[in-house]
Amino acid sequence: TNAAFKEALSRIESHEDCRNLPMISFLILPMQRVTRLPLLMDTICQKTPKDSAKYENCKQALKEVSKVHSQVILGKMDLSHLEGLQCDFLALQPFPLVSSSRWLVKRGELTAYVEDTGLFSKRTSKQQVYFFLFNDVLIITKKK
Repeated sequence: TNAAFKEALSRIESHEDCRNLPMISFLILPMQRVTRLPLLMDTICQKTPKDSAKYENCKQALKEVSKVHSQVILGKMDLSHLEGLQCDFLALQPFPLVSSSRWLVKRGELTAYVEDTGLFSKRTSKQQVYFFLFNDVLIITKKK
């Protein structure tokens, strides 16, 4: 409701350093980084020779980063219960599939068993779904 704040925010968002990104993208960035850290540490552990002295340090770092990640995710879940509108807003944002920090880890076709529960019946049907596992996101699709 503060006009001066709105004007300052608009001026900051339009600055070339911000690349015309809205404030919400900068607020989400730390969360995205925290979710990527366990993947990065796991990759480092996989690339470190197991007989190396650094391997145990990598495993310990992965354990600690995973703990922080879990705490952040649990904190986000608690917050999402309190502020349902925030989660709805985030879910409606366009998803940038192409990113310089994203790569495909694995893809494949799987059979999903979907349970349909009716008033007097319960039936299970099979659907073919395609999974695309990237380093930071899992996308599940259906063939049209």
